[in-house]
Amino acid sequence: MTQAEHVGMNRTGIQMSPVDSKAMQDIDPSLKGESGDESALAEMRNDYIANADAFGSIPLPGSVTGAVNMGVQMLKGDSPQILLDKLGERLAFERTGTRLYDALITKCEVMLDGDISMTIEDLEHIRADEARHFLLVADAIESLGGDPTAQTPSADLAGVESMGLVQVLNDARTSIAQSLHAIVTAELSDKAGWETLVALADEHGLTDMVNDFTNALNEEREHLALVQTWYEESIGLTYGDVDLEAGTSTQPGQISP
Repeated sequence: MTQAEHVGMNRTGIQMSPVDSKAMQDIDPSLKGESGDESALAEMRNDYIANADAFGSIPLPGSVTGAVNMGVQMLKGDSPQILLDKLGERLAFERTGTRLYDALITKCEVMLDGDISMTIEDLEHIRADEARHFLLVADAIESLGGDPTAQTPSADLAGVESMGLVQVLNDARTSIAQSLHAIVTAELSDKAGWETLVALADEHGLTDMVNDFTNALNEEREHLALVQTWYEESIGLTYGDVDLEAGTSTQPGQISP
């Protein structure tokens, strides 16, 4: 479905009413207050920042074994709390990712018309991957003695960050192209998150986790490549044979180095 934005009665720009816009800018000098700076406002903000509580905390392991393992790792100079925090982040994001694809599937069942290569089956496959990644991370947290139902600071942060993406996908007014734009944003963040997890697991010598997380990372890279292609198709973006400094494109949505 190629996106074709219609031209309508958009009156948000100042050029739509030159008379009123001029009147807004011609302020009576008597109404202007004394000029100043924002030092007082900045001082108030600085006080709030300096005295604010932390953005949540890492939960203590819910089992004796988990507590002992964490204590041993911290005595060795490791930082298991950072790994658990980032595992919590991925868990929250994979849950959200599953819901994003649920919303996109629902939208595509109504709007998809075959103009782009994406199919419902493609989306269901990615959605299944996201759900499987969620379970993978939950198992990893439990294997470290953590509680996958606890919300870590990074999990809380990821939830706040992804609120806008959820709103875009669930807004009945957004097109498939606009929805795919949000999905591309999610997949870019997801890929970066898995790269961090692989590095942290490797730093802690968790070979099995490194292998599992690397497989998930490779799947997320495939997701990203697919949704980027679908988004470009949805807005009618084709490179044809145009030379783009970095190389030439032989197919729509693909640039060869």
